[in-house]
Parts: sequence; C-alpha cells; structure tokens
Amino acid sequence: MGKIVTTFRQYPRTFWVANSIELFERWAWYGFYMLFANYLTGSLDEGGLEFDQNQKSLIMSVGTGILYFLPVITGAIADYFGYKKILILSFFMYISALLLFPLFNTFQSVFAMFIYLAIGGAMFKPIISATVAKTTSDSTASIGFGIFYMMVNIGSFLGPLTTLIARKQSSDFVFYVAAALIACNFILILFYKEPDRVEKTGSLSEALSTVFKNIVTVFMDRKFMLFLSIIAIFWAMYFQLFYTLPVFIGQWIDSSALYHFFSNSAFIMENYTVGNQMDPEFITNFDAMFIILFQIIVSSIVMRMKPLNAMMTGILINAIGLGLSFMTQNVFFVIFSLFLFGIGEMAASPKVTEYIGRIAPAGKKALYMGFSFVPLFLGGILAGVLSGPIYQAMSDRRIMTETYAVEQAYQISDTLTQNEYFAEVARQSGMETQELVRFFWTNQNPSNFWYVVVAFGIFAALCLFLYDRFLLKEGE
Repeated sequence: MGKIVTTFRQYPRTFWVANSIELFERWAWYGFYMLFANYLTGSLDEGGLEFDQNQKSLIMSVGTGILYFLPVITGAIADYFGYKKILILSFFMYISALLLFPLFNTFQSVFAMFIYLAIGGAMFKPIISATVAKTTSDSTASIGFGIFYMMVNIGSFLGPLTTLIARKQSSDFVFYVAAALIACNFILILFYKEPDRVEKTGSLSEALSTVFKNIVTVFMDRKFMLFLSIIAIFWAMYFQLFYTLPVFIGQWIDSSALYHFFSNSAFIMENYTVGNQMDPEFITNFDAMFIILFQIIVSSIVMRMKPLNAMMTGILINAIGLGLSFMTQNVFFVIFSLFLFGIGEMAASPKVTEYIGRIAPAGKKALYMGFSFVPLFLGGILAGVLSGPIYQAMSDRRIMTETYAVEQAYQISDTLTQNEYFAEVARQSGMETQELVRFFWTNQNPSNFWYVVVAFGIFAALCLFLYDRFLLKEGE
C-alpha cells in the first residue's frame, strides 16, 4: 500500500488533470453512444428517428471507423500545434455537434453530424494517452495506465446511467447533458500544462508526409497486417454491444422480471424503466459494471499467459457469452451472458496492445503502437455489415411485423409510429403486444442472428491459432 501511495505522489498535476478530462469525455461519449442505436431506429413517439437497420449501421460504422482511423493523423497535428490547442478545438467540435444534433432528423443530416462529431472525437483521442505516457516513467507507467483505463471504464458506466435519466424528459436532453459534461473540461483545461514537446521545425505538410510514409511502412509488414485483420474480426463482434444489443433487447427481451426485482427502488423505477420493462441500455450497461468490478482479477489471472493464448481464450469466452445471451428471452440469463462477454473482453482486449508492443521491430515501437487503431477501424466497419443488412434480414422486428401484416392482408394506416403500427398488428391478430413478440420469437427465430456473430468470434480465435501455429516461429 505504501508503495502505491509513493507512486501516486510521483505523478505530476498534469497527469491527474488529463485523467479527469478523459473521465468527463468518456462519460459524455458513452452517455450518447450507448443510446445512439435506439435513438436512430426507435419509434417517433419515444423520441426516435425510425431509421431502418441499414441506415443505422451505415451511420454508426462509418462514424466509428473515422473515430479510430483519424487519430494517427490528428496525433501528428497535435504534436505540431500543441496538445492544449487541439484539446480545446476538440471540445468546441464535440459541444457544437451535440447541441446541433437534435435539430436534424433526416438520414443525410444526421449522418453528416455524426461524422463531424467523430472528427472531434478523433482530435481528442490520441492526446490524453500521449499525455499519460509523457507524464509517467518506466516505474510508474503500469499503474498510470491502469488509472487511465479505470477512468475510461468509470466514464463508460456512468454515461448511460446519466443520460437515461435525461431521456425521460426528452431524447434531445441526452445530447444536451453530454454537451454539458464535455463543457466541464473547459474548466479542467485551465489546469492542464503542456507536457514536454519537441518543437517542430518543419511545416505541417512535412509532418503529415512523414505520417503517410509511416503508414506505408507498416502496411508493408504483411504478417503484422494479418494480425490486425484477425483482431478486427473480434472487434466486429465486440461492437455489437453498441450497434445491435440495445436494439435487440428492446425488440425481443422481456425484462419484466428485472423490473420486479428492482421494484423497491423508487429511483430505478422512475429513471430506468418503460412501462413494466427496463431500459435496454440499462441492461447493456451491466457489461461496464462487470469490467469495473473484475478487471483487476481477470488481469491478474491472464498476466502470466502468452498474449496470443490470452486473446484466443478471451475471444472464445466473449463469443460464448454472446451465444448464450439469446437462447431464451430470460433477462437474467442475458445478464449472466453479459458477464461472460465482459470476462472475454477483459482477457482479450488489453493483451492486443501488449502483443503489438512485443512484436514491434526495435526502434519502431511507437510507430507500431500507433496502429493499434486499425483493428478498431476495420472492426467498426465490419460490425456495420452485421448490424445492418444481416440483422435486418434475420432479426429486425419491424421488418417481420410489416411482412406479417402484408401476408395477413391487414389494412393499417401508414401514418402510425413504429410502436403504434406494432400494437395495431397485434390487435388485428387478436394478441397482446408481448404475445406477438413471443409469436415472432418462436416462429421467426430472431436469435439466430447471434449465431452469425458467434461464428465471427470462433473464426477469429481459429485464425489466431493458425497464425500462432504456422506463421510464427514460436508463440509470442
């Protein structure tokens, strides 16, 4: 304990300021992002935009791809102009995007606004991790980055819990609350001192030219690029936590048992329920809670494992968690499966960065570490294919309802909202809405979508095994 206290005292003020900025940024981002899929596809009478799954996945995948692709370029821009200036620019972009979001409701305008927001996020993303790296030493870096990732996880947990309360007033309030959280960083930035930075002597164009040359250098390493492509498959599976899971829970899972479990908590009943169901994002947020509670335990277990073995094990557990999640409509079984999903995530995700650091050529570690974004970029794009056309074809309740109404020759007004349309189909079928949900669940098998996602995870683990067995002289 004394050693930890001594280590804490070695961190300069900028280290703690940077971590606090990260906390508020992640708090705002996840508060918005976890609710985004249901905002895009939800019923108009619940504040949603009623986009279809393809439109939702295109917006989220392209925007997320940009968020993870641009940091290698925006990092160079921050190095050139200074971290503090780019942080302030990113805050302005974040806040303006979030405040403007509620003014747009067409696919094209919402798409453009999310791209703008993602660019602001890409401006922010490389700076705090670089600040943590520059304000720690070899002896303090391990705990320092542990604090950094703890801030990320706390923010990801608090975000949805905060904005779900705001959504009870209006979906617009989700964006306003997120903007207010980002605005808190304008106070923190007053205490942010620029870490030691080598002044650039050349032009910005020369700096960017060097970045693109480095990109070409890394892309020529075919073995490394193959590894990144395999990990992208894992991230495509992981991103379903945001792209698809809240939508699927809202469409198919009966959470009334969890509703009754929390019935004695007036705060939860008031803020995290809809009718006699729990908010889907409240359920999904159990994943973040499990990470906060168990990351240290899982890390201590896998720390002695070879990175590739830990990744393979984590990805398989992650896939099993997803596969089990939707064998039934039992919400407690879903939560248990999210626990397994989280265990896999905690085992695999940190080891990716560790492995890249190990295999990077001498003198190029910083360059290779900068490309840890590539799997997230590729995974985000691939996740959109899963969450869009594949989900819409296999599991989208809206499509199933419309198809069923046509087959039964029901006469239904095209002016109804999504929820009203479903209720009307249920009425004309002589069923309650939950009965119609169970009818589709039994006869259309929407949970089959998750077997496709699980197949991605198993394929990624198999590819890692073959990569380790045949492309490496020995396991890393």
